[in-house]
Amino acid sequence: MGSRREILGIGAGMAAAGLTPGFASRAFAAEGRNGRKIGYAVVGLGYYATRQIMPNFAGCEHSRLVALVSGTPAKLEQYGAQYGIPKTHRYSYAQFDSLRDNPDIDAVYIILPNSLHAEYSIRAAQAGKHVLCEKPMATSVAECQAMIAACSKAGKKLMIGYRSRFEPYNRLAIELARGGHVGPTRLITAEHGFPIQPGQWRLDKPLSGGGSMMDIGIYSLNAARYLTGEEPLEVSAVESTDRSDPRFATVEDRISFVLRFPSGIQANCISSYSSAHNGYRVIGTQGWIGMEPATPYAGQTMTIRKDGVTAPRTLPPPTRNQFAAQLDHLSECVQSGATPIVSGEEGLADMRVIEAIYRSAAERRHIGLTA
Repeated sequence: MGSRREILGIGAGMAAAGLTPGFASRAFAAEGRNGRKIGYAVVGLGYYATRQIMPNFAGCEHSRLVALVSGTPAKLEQYGAQYGIPKTHRYSYAQFDSLRDNPDIDAVYIILPNSLHAEYSIRAAQAGKHVLCEKPMATSVAECQAMIAACSKAGKKLMIGYRSRFEPYNRLAIELARGGHVGPTRLITAEHGFPIQPGQWRLDKPLSGGGSMMDIGIYSLNAARYLTGEEPLEVSAVESTDRSDPRFATVEDRISFVLRFPSGIQANCISSYSSAHNGYRVIGTQGWIGMEPATPYAGQTMTIRKDGVTAPRTLPPPTRNQFAAQLDHLSECVQSGATPIVSGEEGLADMRVIEAIYRSAAERRHIGLTA
């Protein structure tokens, strides 16, 4: 995500007129198109973009990095040089809308603070680009719906960055859980949290839209949904936040929430900014499937207990890691016309539940969920 300096740059860019850059040599443009790789512009050069997403274009089969957008000129210079991005393909936020004039850019990856996701996704679609947007999709159901409508109107794909859906162990867990490997699922526990350090934009509600639930809690929520393949009917939630802690002046720390699904499955979930955990367990009538850690950048571990025997399940290394596989999935959908497995509707579904979780915690009652 972007630094505070970048965020200020975005604000300045909103008020400035767009500038149309020139283009690189024909060789640069031809390489991406003749190789049939989809060209990405990465928007926001914070830690996640520069340490996780951009390095993994090297492992992609259908995607390549062709442009950068940042409010920090030094970052554009540094990463432009590192990745061979010509100066004509390095944009400030003031120049964002002129991405429409660059035929090398097929898609944009929005990696900005949550409150900016909707605006920049909509503007990218209006500029004629496909959109991959980091999670959470936005800060409200209304924003999610506006993003879906804008991409639909422009005839462009919209995908949300749920990288775990492209990670082999999580994909296997979905297959085993939905297939009844340990009998019909009766209970899911999902717990995600870390002790957050002060001074981050995530602790500023106008930028983040909320606290741990809008960040690490999404992993618990999304896991419950993808392991069941169902949408919850009801949620109940309890918040626990020490307001004397300066980190939590505007956002929540811990939320515990329970989801009830149509099949009778119950999911007990935790989202936390003050405790360290990353895992889930699918409990059936014959045993359980456990993932701990479940959703880190690397190092997932699966254990299965069935028929009284507990044993690890080990998979061979993938040909593409979850980051490269995610990037390539959108590219393959662009090329084939298919709908991404984590489309805008997936992000909208999570946001509907998140709004209900906040409402349940505030009103101290169960909240029913409808589409």
